[in-house]
Amino acid sequence: MTPGKPVQGRPVQSPLAYQARRIGGKLALGFSVVVLLAPCLFVFFWMLSLALKYDIDNTAYPPVFIPNPPTFDNFVHVFNESPMGLYFWNSCIVSGLATLAALVLGVPAGYGIAKARAHSLAVVMLISRMTPGLSYLIPLFTLFQFIGLVGTIWPIAITHMVITLPIVVWVMIGFFETLPAELEEAARIDGCSVWQAFLYVALPLARPGIVVGAILSFIYSWNNFIFGAVFAGRTTRTMPVAVYNMLTFEQYQWGPLAAAAIVVMLPVVVLTVVIQREIVAGLAAGGVK
Repeated sequence: MTPGKPVQGRPVQSPLAYQARRIGGKLALGFSVVVLLAPCLFVFFWMLSLALKYDIDNTAYPPVFIPNPPTFDNFVHVFNESPMGLYFWNSCIVSGLATLAALVLGVPAGYGIAKARAHSLAVVMLISRMTPGLSYLIPLFTLFQFIGLVGTIWPIAITHMVITLPIVVWVMIGFFETLPAELEEAARIDGCSVWQAFLYVALPLARPGIVVGAILSFIYSWNNFIFGAVFAGRTTRTMPVAVYNMLTFEQYQWGPLAAAAIVVMLPVVVLTVVIQREIVAGLAAGGVK
């Protein structure tokens, strides 16, 4: 509505009142965002503060919020006490294999479910994603122990694929349902098979959805802890398990523990910040039907 223009049944709104209403709405939105994000930001900055302080400051009362002076001894301690480079490489292999397998299987599955309009099957995929991983941890452990894979990378990657596959399928269903059916029908008329129409028509148009599915799968796989803690050996641990190994029975070393947590979350944070536009654009494109 143009400010100042009379509308039937409504009073005339002056330009000044219209601008004041817009500014008030933006202030209210900004305040709401700050209130919602304040707990998360406080936890993050408190963890960063713990990682940059000495132990005497981490246990001081009243708490010391700002390191004075900051120190990087906790990060040095983390890399000296544990092979973080090896754990980082293990996490990259596990998350990469799980994401790749989820894309190879999930993208065609999402296309088939979307074109067949098998909404009940889509709900089953969503329920499988909502099911806690602990519910099928014991059967998987028994299976992998029987075939002798416990302690290697493979059971972790396979179980992570169980987590990431429903995410990719669910995201791709929404994307393929938004594609115009006329494009694929035109390809079929020109002589393309169903598989060729999928490869040369639907797949290039669904690139934003594939990017979003890959990013979400990688993040979920990278942050998963329970499967890595159960199936990994001493040389096949992932980064979240490395943080757990920083806990000792004698005392809690808050500085090294916070430093290890920052090392684990830093790759995911950097990845999210760098490609946040792709995530937002992909999710928005998939949500329009």
